[in-house]
Amino acid sequence: MGDLNSFDVVSQVNMQEVKNAVDQALKEIRQRFDFKDSKTELTLKEKEKELVVLSDDEYKLKAVLEILKAKFVKRHVSLKALTYGKVEEALGGTVRQVLTIQSGIADDKAKAITREIRDAKFKVQAQIQGDQIRVQSKGKDELQAVIAFLKQKDFGIDLQFTNYR
Repeated sequence: MGDLNSFDVVSQVNMQEVKNAVDQALKEIRQRFDFKDSKTELTLKEKEKELVVLSDDEYKLKAVLEILKAKFVKRHVSLKALTYGKVEEALGGTVRQVLTIQSGIADDKAKAITREIRDAKFKVQAQIQGDQIRVQSKGKDELQAVIAFLKQKDFGIDLQFTNYR
């Protein structure tokens, strides 16, 4: 068992970078003329991994989301890590949208990833461990082939490869 090489497939977001992106977006919104006297708010709930966007109407909400996306891209936070809730009415004639920040690989996605690896007939073992996937093999070349293979696929989430040993 000691001669096995492995790596982990994870989907993580650096919450500090998310926080910085939100702060930069708020700064820009406060400076923009079209948001003067508007009830626009961005609230980051770090423990729940949620971002609540509140604005006067759907048009302004979309503008806020565009600013936010630009800040995320600048800070190298993947836009795939965001799951958009539906736009709902809030107090005082405003609209609200909750964005969930993806952390970890959901069970259905993990099963799809391991199935893809298995179907591609690599000489590796892929097992789901909580919210990540461990891929093991005797040869490092095989592991690198799996990483290249997974990078080509789109599972709708941002994947990182860690603990390569």
